[in-house]
Amino acid sequence: MLNPFSLAFLAALLAMFILRLWLAQRQISHVIAHRATVPASFADRIELAAHQKAADYTVRRTRFGRIDLAVEVALLLALTLGGGLQALHDFWSPRLDGLPYGVALIFSVLAISAIIDLPLALYRQFVIEEEFAFNRMTPQLFLADLLKQAALGVAIGTPVLLAVLWLMERMGSLWWLYVWLFWCVFNLLILFLYPTWIAPLFNRFVALDDAPLKARVEALLSRCGFSSSGLFVMDGSKRSSHGNAYFTGFGKSKRIVFFDTLLGRLQPLEVEAVLAHELGHFKHRHVIKRIAMLFALSLGFLAILGQLIDAGWFFNGLGVETQNTALGLLLFFLAAPVFTFLLTPLLSLLSRRDEFEADRYAADKASASDLVAALVKLYEDNAATLTPDPLHSLFYDSHPPAALRIARLQQG
Repeated sequence: MLNPFSLAFLAALLAMFILRLWLAQRQISHVIAHRATVPASFADRIELAAHQKAADYTVRRTRFGRIDLAVEVALLLALTLGGGLQALHDFWSPRLDGLPYGVALIFSVLAISAIIDLPLALYRQFVIEEEFAFNRMTPQLFLADLLKQAALGVAIGTPVLLAVLWLMERMGSLWWLYVWLFWCVFNLLILFLYPTWIAPLFNRFVALDDAPLKARVEALLSRCGFSSSGLFVMDGSKRSSHGNAYFTGFGKSKRIVFFDTLLGRLQPLEVEAVLAHELGHFKHRHVIKRIAMLFALSLGFLAILGQLIDAGWFFNGLGVETQNTALGLLLFFLAAPVFTFLLTPLLSLLSRRDEFEADRYAADKASASDLVAALVKLYEDNAATLTPDPLHSLFYDSHPPAALRIARLQQG
């Protein structure tokens, strides 16, 4: 039986589905309409063939994204109003109880989601990425990554789920506060462990051995007052020809990482400018601000779940007759994205603001012209469209559109 919350959930889901389809269609139409001509501000930097490749790549990915969306919505409905979660409960409850039941139930949902996503992931990697000459992943490496991710998920996820479910059951009405504190500590711990323990499971990291480039980078770090535990090159080329650079870690475990594909494409001055941009995020405390925002949002969400966990209308409204902590946790995190989707443009806006600040910092500590040259090469190499639909970009894009970003750099 549908209750008022069921109707609210269906209305929000339908609105999200229609909005995402509409934005995707706007993006496709806009990119196709501007495919024939390179934007004037890039005419002397980007060849028409490269511009058209980026347009075709964007359209291809966006069209396939609509299939992703349809599968996502169908799975959500199947698990909730379709009775999927109730069926999983009915399967596990005679066999397990207590914490093992909760872990088995949650892992079952994760496994079903992963199995359904697998053909889509294979198509993205070995059809779309291959079609545009980005894929360097072999089926053997894909399988190895999949097995490592599954093993890592079980090894880390099991104790985390056990701790969360135990706190939910034992800490009384304020369990959500204790879960939040545990979640914060866990995330900070992962920030320390990821660079040296987790990332090397998937990629090889070697010390940067280009002496002139290393000297230039170390001089930049000194000017910026940034200390790191090392400069590393990552073998990103074994999976993709896309290039990037980033710093990772927290405190003394911070590492600066360059994709080998990036170093193979950019000149030393351009690499310096790209790194200066990344250091701009550090200098303006963007990482700390994002962590703080994540923690604040997670506290709010857990406080809401604390009010819903005993509400029969919440469970029944999402197709579940049984009430327990594991089912409540699953239902909340399945339904929450439907009701919070309209926060997406706000989060995108905050991210684009941070990118502009990091660009200004890079222009001050390195060179605006070198950063522009590097960005143009990266846009071309990654087949990033130069002509996104403005509304689609406003809603989704974490980085400013290429034309606006480069115009601001050139204006100083």
